[in-house]
Amino acid sequence: MSKTRAYPLKDGLNTGMSYAILAKADRLQKRRHAWKAWQTLKDFGCKTYLVAPDMERWAGTKVFPDLASLQNKIDVVVPCLRNEYLEDLVPTCESINAKYIWFQENNGSPEMEEQCREKGIRVVKGCVLKHKQFKKPLAYFNPCYWHGRKENKVPDKYQIRAWK
Repeated sequence: MSKTRAYPLKDGLNTGMSYAILAKADRLQKRRHAWKAWQTLKDFGCKTYLVAPDMERWAGTKVFPDLASLQNKIDVVVPCLRNEYLEDLVPTCESINAKYIWFQENNGSPEMEEQCREKGIRVVKGCVLKHKQFKKPLAYFNPCYWHGRKENKVPDKYQIRAWK
């Protein structure tokens, strides 16, 4: 039986951890950032959970109504919402024993980061999509390619199969 390899992402995060993508239905249905982050983490081989209060299923996957229903199941919370929807995020993450909050670009606030430090939750900032390998030459048209040039990349799953 082969073990899956955990690839480093950023600031202690790796692909062997479990992730909860916090979103709203419109962010998933319109295939916006929440959907892209969820799909990218799934492609990396991470254990992912979708959390959206206004959905039950998405693309054949169960969607959880809140973070409390994932008690002790997740390591990292990835909020893909505006800050006004994240008022009670830090206390909720503490109550479910999440170790990290991975704030996406233009997400989070200094007050939230201070709350995280007080509660012992590590803060990671940056976009999930920066760790994805984009196919060239079309990669040059994707802003995530340019913003993530110096970030750790997770090998493409098809390349991984070729190594075995």
